[in-house]
Amino acid sequence: MTPFTERVVTIIRNIPEGKVMTYGQIATIAGSPRAARQVVRILHSMSKKYQLPWHRVVNSKGMIGFKDDEYYHVQKFSLQSEGVEFNSNGIINLKIFQYQPDSL
Repeated sequence: MTPFTERVVTIIRNIPEGKVMTYGQIATIAGSPRAARQVVRILHSMSKKYQLPWHRVVNSKGMIGFKDDEYYHVQKFSLQSEGVEFNSNGIINLKIFQYQPDSL
């Protein structure tokens, strides 16, 4: 596993219940601000193996990135069950629910 991948996995593992982070935010904290798509790949390939709370990662607009209806609803339900709220357009208020880690 590359150092970047290790940092991404650590960051995602530490997102607390009821909070979200964005792909770009995770990439930046992990040391590669332009690697948001790499964060997506890491989530896709490693979520099960490392039991990552994948549902706590959203896009920069505060929206669920899945286009697939089933995964979209699984993620939305998972977040709502943790107390994350969506507005009528399916957007999370990042000012309220975005996790800002002090250090990892």
